[in-house]
Amino acid sequence: MNGHMTNELGWMLDEVLKVPEARHAILLSADGMLRAHSQGIQRDEAERQAAALSGLQSISRSTAEFCAHESSPWQQTLVEFVDGYVFLVAAGAGAYLAVSAGQDVDMEAVTYSMHKLVDRLGKELTTPPRQDPAPGIA
Repeated sequence: MNGHMTNELGWMLDEVLKVPEARHAILLSADGMLRAHSQGIQRDEAERQAAALSGLQSISRSTAEFCAHESSPWQQTLVEFVDGYVFLVAAGAGAYLAVSAGQDVDMEAVTYSMHKLVDRLGKELTTPPRQDPAPGIA
């Protein structure tokens, strides 16, 4: 089992949850695979959210020309609900960091903490695109 399957980065995601009202954090790849999750969310739920958030990022990225230019790179998506927020930020090539939070969260503190974590982890958060195995390799 590789390190990503054993959630070896999970403890680092818990750092973001020190912001009051922050609930859960997950690290996902661009293709929706779960890389790591914080302590308070079950793996099955984290995997489901990773798949959904990958789609959300893709949709967000496709609306770039609505904001400026089609080539304007995506950086962050924020979704607001009655009971809270979901923050989604770029975390290196092919990786995203997502945090859920309650309605009374300090939004600036969450995004600052997320970007600080992304900077600190650097290469650990970069997920290269998946490669199909060579023909004949199972």
